[in-house]
Amino acid sequence: MQFGVFSVGDVTPDPTTGRAPSEAERIQAMVTIALKAEEVGLDVFATGEHHNPPFVPSSPTTLLGYIAARTERLVLSTATTLITTNDPVKIAEDYTMLQHLADGRVDLMMGRGNTGPVYPWFGYDIRDGMSLAIEHYALLHRLWREDVVDWQGTHRSSLQGFTSTPRPLDGVPPFVWHGSIRSPEIAEQAAFYGDGFFHNNIFWPLRHTEQLVELYRRRFEHYGHGGADQAIVGLGGQFFARPRSQDAVREFRPYYDVAPVYGHGPSLEDFTRETPLTVGSPQQVIERYATMRDHVGDYQRQLFLIDHAGLPLATVLDQLEILGGEVAPALRRELARGRPPHVPDAPTHASRKADADAAARDVLSGAGRAARSAGPG
Repeated sequence: MQFGVFSVGDVTPDPTTGRAPSEAERIQAMVTIALKAEEVGLDVFATGEHHNPPFVPSSPTTLLGYIAARTERLVLSTATTLITTNDPVKIAEDYTMLQHLADGRVDLMMGRGNTGPVYPWFGYDIRDGMSLAIEHYALLHRLWREDVVDWQGTHRSSLQGFTSTPRPLDGVPPFVWHGSIRSPEIAEQAAFYGDGFFHNNIFWPLRHTEQLVELYRRRFEHYGHGGADQAIVGLGGQFFARPRSQDAVREFRPYYDVAPVYGHGPSLEDFTRETPLTVGSPQQVIERYATMRDHVGDYQRQLFLIDHAGLPLATVLDQLEILGGEVAPALRRELARGRPPHVPDAPTHASRKADADAAARDVLSGAGRAARSAGPG
């Protein structure tokens, strides 16, 4: 089970002081958060991709490449790679370059994003969003697995005899999660390819999460990738914790009330009741997230949003200490109890390379047996 954090990289004024960080300060804060995540024993740091204010992470591979050079163990991911408005050829090349530089510690999450104006900025129509997601990923999938690609589609120019460079490290493409909060088509896409499905359920009641994850699991099995309980599932989440729950509520409330992703909406009490947002003691966070597998089954990755809404960097680092020191270790123990041995761990470059090597050995041994049975001739 992997635990980590993701950042949307918003530049939001601190509602208690009125001060907003500069873009430079926010970018450096994201780096500091990633380094702290590794220090406290977390597994994953993921960044969003945005091309509009008040967000700064417009170039995830640049940010993650810099973090890769300063970390040793952390898996570097995206919380969204815009498969719709990015050229799949450029995604293929950028992320395999990052994969080489990070020695394989890279995966990415495909998504359509939630900012409508981004489509015309990059020459597309938002009404084509779903077909772009499907067609662009179909091409990306081939670019990482075929040395020479001939391709023709609807949304970009055709390719003839094209080779994406560099080729994936060890012949193993980065692992892909397909992220969605509402679209069954994306769950179907993840299942079709045998990829991971990440439900970023920070806005939604758990019953909605249950439905999409169940669809993905059922279709994953339908396409022959394994049993439904072997499908690769990730969840989003968020919390704010202090030793005393009343202190957590008092401190977090002003940030919740103006948060760019859900502020000026339901009360904090209503939102924490209806969604996975948990504001309270570390034990309350542990108890809440220990129940997630009751809703989605045994899953592989849990990422938390903890650095948004203008929270000061010092406060975010405190939350990382709580997550790495108390919450994640307890959840690792709890979620390991009763986990069937056939349920896989989250894929890593090392595990996928081992699987590819084993498959290659099986092919060679099968060819050898066929040659021996044919006899001389």
